Amino acid sequence: MNQNRINVRGVYFDNVTLDEAAQLLRAAARENRSGVSVFTPNAEIVQMCIEDAALCGKINDGGLVVPDGIGVIKAARILGTPLKEKVAGVDLGRRVIAFAAEDGYPVALVGGKPGVAEDAAEALRAEYPGLNVCLTTDGYFKKDGEENEAVLSRIRESGARIVYVCFGAPVQEKWIAANRDKLPAVNIFLGLGGSLDVYSGHVKRAPKIFIRLGLEWLHRLLKDPKRIGRMMSLPKFYFGTWKYKLFSK
Repeated sequence: MNQNRINVRGVYFDNVTLDEAAQLLRAAARENRSGVSVFTPNAEIVQMCIEDAALCGKINDGGLVVPDGIGVIKAARILGTPLKEKVAGVDLGRRVIAFAAEDGYPVALVGGKPGVAEDAAEALRAEYPGLNVCLTTDGYFKKDGEENEAVLSRIRESGARIVYVCFGAPVQEKWIAANRDKLPAVNIFLGLGGSLDVYSGHVKRAPKIFIRLGLEWLHRLLKDPKRIGRMMSLPKFYFGTWKYKLFSK
């Protein structure tokens, strides 16, 4: 969609603001483009890509790739190729919901625990009058075989033009890459991790001061100390980026 891409450790990010990203996606819907996939890697996901070339290729094949995390922004600065700003997936998802409500695009919400997508749909309909959530389903199904085909059939029958795929990385990225061509009527696929939990009210975002200081990761860790294992990828990514800058040719 946008040729102005910045290479951060092998992942190519679109150098756009939140406003610009939303405008690109609205244009894609209005032009009735097919299968535009939106990925929002943070530092943890970029580290996954460093260690998994296949995942990296799937993300780089996305129609729009934006940096959802201060770690990616800092890495881009370290490498001398700064990105305009962090584009949080949960915020971009809201922008898409807003124009879907205004323009009349049917939206499918796929992912989360049982009941989360339904609660998210109820909350979003209340916040965005006119929003047509045409399908909700949880993410607890096998991502191939009969169960997957049944979900694809439901999406087709729903008439969805925009599909939120919220399984968490790397499952959602792999699922979108494997299935978007099977759903040619869908304009936009958004891989947005835990966004449905936030929209539904089941999970609260970090306070604004944490967001402004780039410390959402710390807030999540304080709320859920079991995440410490996952968080170890952050210093690995940060110091690895300095090593990459100093020693790569």
